[in-house]
Amino acid sequence: MIGASKTRKQRRLYFVILGLLGLGVGTALVLTAFQDNIVFFWSPTQVAEGKVAPEQRFRVGGLVENGSVVKNGENVSFTVTDMNSSMKVEYTGLLPDLFREGQGIIAEGRIDSKGVFVASEVLAKHDENYMPREVADALKKSGRWNEGQGKGAGEAISEGLKPTSTAPAANP
Repeated sequence: MIGASKTRKQRRLYFVILGLLGLGVGTALVLTAFQDNIVFFWSPTQVAEGKVAPEQRFRVGGLVENGSVVKNGENVSFTVTDMNSSMKVEYTGLLPDLFREGQGIIAEGRIDSKGVFVASEVLAKHDENYMPREVADALKKSGRWNEGQGKGAGEAISEGLKPTSTAPAANP
């Protein structure tokens, strides 16, 4: 009888060990899948400081420098700045309607062997009173932030907004 209970305990221990091993393998697979899909945000200054590994996919954001946009059919090149450093960006495809010089943008892609950021996607801010949080934070860090430019964290500026209606106000 004593030998039989020891066998049950051993079997139970084997199942627990096997379950933990399976859980560990599953966790490792999930973390590996997440690692392939994680895209970090870097400012042009951080990229210039070499904080990005070669061929790493990441997002870069800032303002499109005035006079830097060159369009050749669907190929577009422009310069993104955080007011401290600038980097050249090349993109093939249709740009968002709100894309223009002086606009806050975020581009996702990789740096090629020539040191040019090749974007696979370009996102522009939603309206004139919004700036993506990452871009606002990078501009604040650089010391070039003007409170009138917009607020981070997706907040719209409420100061200075005018009513959209031209109808006279009703008398109370």
